[in-house]
Amino acid sequence: MHWLLSGSLSVETLTVNIQDLPASLKGTKLVQMSDLHYDGLRLSEEMLEKAIATSNEAEPDLVILTGDYVTDDPTPIHKLVLQLKNLQSRAGIYAVLGNHDIYYHRSKAEITDALTSIGIAVLWNEIAYPLGEELPLVGLADYWSREFHPASVMNQLDPAKPRIVLSHNPDTAEFLKQWRVDLQLSGHSHGGQLVLPGVGPVVVYYKQLIDKIPKRVRRRIPFLKGSLAKVMRHWEWAQGFHYVGTNQLYVNRGLGTYPPGRLFCPPEVTIITLQG
Repeated sequence: MHWLLSGSLSVETLTVNIQDLPASLKGTKLVQMSDLHYDGLRLSEEMLEKAIATSNEAEPDLVILTGDYVTDDPTPIHKLVLQLKNLQSRAGIYAVLGNHDIYYHRSKAEITDALTSIGIAVLWNEIAYPLGEELPLVGLADYWSREFHPASVMNQLDPAKPRIVLSHNPDTAEFLKQWRVDLQLSGHSHGGQLVLPGVGPVVVYYKQLIDKIPKRVRRRIPFLKGSLAKVMRHWEWAQGFHYVGTNQLYVNRGLGTYPPGRLFCPPEVTIITLQG
């Protein structure tokens, strides 16, 4: 997609406090990228290369990818991994899948195989320990899949230990409130894509705005025909850092873009530093 409809890459940096974080892990640096939608239209090669270079320059301990690597056809994943293999990280690269990554019956296996072929660990209702036993990394099945059963994973964890949870769809934070989640990393929303400075994502006010547009006009505009409630319920979590109960959630705006493009909502690479 042309940069005018996407915007320049933005690098977001934040520090997140993790209760009971071991002293040896204080200062741990994570890089998160999400929603690449690599299909030849929604993400330029230049943007992708810049995002990878930005990640490498940060010298992260861990790189996190939070889903939607393709849009529908999984075939472009084979070209995408040729770029993603350039990512560098001390403790590895970990990923979860998004709803677009399971679009076709074959998609999940094809995308998982392509990512693992370059050393990216794909977590699907699994727990990994790239930073040691004291900070588990949980990767959940996509919320829209039939295999989204967080209890089967979360109940395996010691409640006294901090943990990071990867879940593509921020709506899952509502379900995860019954467990300890020191940091949930999500994507899916593209930040709302259309943002009014000082107001926030337009989608938060979508229903109020749409009701003022005549139905005959709405029917002619694809972006207005569908229900955004089907995409996500909690649009108030469309981007950035949030508390959900006592849990902490960060939502990455993603790199890829859908028509009609982005407005004051640039593509994002996130650099997160953990502190106790």
